[in-house]
Amino acid sequence: MQQHYVAYNNGSSPIGTLANTIETIAQSDGDYATAIPGLSLHRRRTPTEPVHCIYTMGLGVVAQGGKQVMLGDALLEYGRGDCMLTTIDLPVISHITQARIKDPFLGLMLTMDVRTIVQAASEMDLPPLQRNSTSQPITVAALDDLMIDALTRLVRLTSEPLLAPKLAPLIKEEIIVRLLAGPLGSQLRNFLITESPSHQITKAIAWLKQHFAQTLQVEELAAYVHMSQSTFRQHFRAITGTSPLQFQKQLRLQEARQLMLNQNVDAGTASSFVGYESPSQFNREYRRLFGAPPRKDVKQLRQAGVMR
Repeated sequence: MQQHYVAYNNGSSPIGTLANTIETIAQSDGDYATAIPGLSLHRRRTPTEPVHCIYTMGLGVVAQGGKQVMLGDALLEYGRGDCMLTTIDLPVISHITQARIKDPFLGLMLTMDVRTIVQAASEMDLPPLQRNSTSQPITVAALDDLMIDALTRLVRLTSEPLLAPKLAPLIKEEIIVRLLAGPLGSQLRNFLITESPSHQITKAIAWLKQHFAQTLQVEELAAYVHMSQSTFRQHFRAITGTSPLQFQKQLRLQEARQLMLNQNVDAGTASSFVGYESPSQFNREYRRLFGAPPRKDVKQLRQAGVMR
């Protein structure tokens, strides 16, 4: 499919100002961790290949360019001036679709703390939510100018190390308050209601992340979150786009990939650590998910300069 690019006069709009601010810091391709906890900046001059990764609770923002994220069978696209809110940890396939040398992809990711969200929501006069409703774990929406301004101020703080420790938490709280009061507020709050299906599935996912190497008994996990098996499976698939067993498999393979990439662990050791008893099954499922056997895949990642 042919891509169409638009050249932007970045300084003429709030989103252009945010893009310029990011580009001042991210002057070449890469992923930039900042001194502000939870904030990272991203730049690419060319579209990227689809990559399997885990999205955590946070806000992704595109200041320039475009991106696609696949969750199960759902394909989400977002571009300049859009944000993507993720409310639970999910394995996804992500790639940048619009980027070029003159107009590189520019974006940021801000992870969020559940306790801060709960505290902010408790202090706001927000409308009640339906306790039996199920929210989508990933949603794309357009940013308004006030939110873009808050994000720009947060990025600018990276160049003020003396002020950042005091001011960054205040701006991050402002961003959370604006999210709660805006069109994405109900989605964010739904995962905090103890009795909601969304919160119960979030609890199940947290358990899976802690115990991914253990043999999974779906009936026991359903009981752990006080759901029947059928209801648990239904809500789990509705929220994550996959079954509990497939979700666990992706967690295992992602963890094994990171072990091999970051700690130079061989495939046999990695497969055993994440819970596989059969190396051949591990190799087969790894190749099916990532498109290449473990050794070749890790070699390709290193050659491509993937951030570790």
